[in-house]
Amino acid sequence: MEHTEETKTLRRKRVVALLSFVVVVILFAVATVVFSRWFLRFKGNPEAFTAFVESYGWAGRLVALGLQLLQVFISVIPGELVEIGLGYAYGALEGTLLCLGGVAIGSSLIFLLVKRWGVRLVELFIPREKIDQLRFINSEKKLKRLLFLLFFIPGTPKDLLTYFAGLTRIQLHEFLIITLIARIPSVISSTVGGNMIQEKDYLKAVLLFAVTGAVSVAGIALYNLIVKKRAEKEDKVNAER
Repeated sequence: MEHTEETKTLRRKRVVALLSFVVVVILFAVATVVFSRWFLRFKGNPEAFTAFVESYGWAGRLVALGLQLLQVFISVIPGELVEIGLGYAYGALEGTLLCLGGVAIGSSLIFLLVKRWGVRLVELFIPREKIDQLRFINSEKKLKRLLFLLFFIPGTPKDLLTYFAGLTRIQLHEFLIITLIARIPSVISSTVGGNMIQEKDYLKAVLLFAVTGAVSVAGIALYNLIVKKRAEKEDKVNAER
């Protein structure tokens, strides 16, 4: 009798967990579609974005913070678009602080959700082959140093890496400190560029974005090289076992 009761309790817990997971999936899907369509209205129109957040008065900063948070969750929206918009609306310093604040909150929520739901949640955003390519990160002895490097290099898929980080052995506070510091240069370049556009200093903005774009292309190539080399190293170690 006791064994049957335990079995029923376990089944109920599994049903609740499954339903909760389904709800999370649906919410993510709806948010992705709605937010993507809504936000792309502002693409190439920072004035409209500024008018939108400023329409809320001081509370517009909370709206801006929320937009950055959503962008971290919905990684199909380029983070640079939000960063440039916030730099345009609030200036380089305040825009940077709002970006980093939204990133910190969004990254924390993602990290904790992945710790709770595991690879099933990550697979909603990262194809299985990409997850397999990144598995070497968790086996790295110098995990923290590698994460800092990957988040510091321009052009790397930082939001996707945020989802994967929850699968590693790193702790939340360590992850936040490492990645927020590593993100600062790329965030500043975007918010400063947005501020230059707001001040109609278009030549400097174009030059800044051109340099940032070139560095990002080099960063993507370096990221792919790192992933390839580390994956080959791990395959070699596994083959020798």
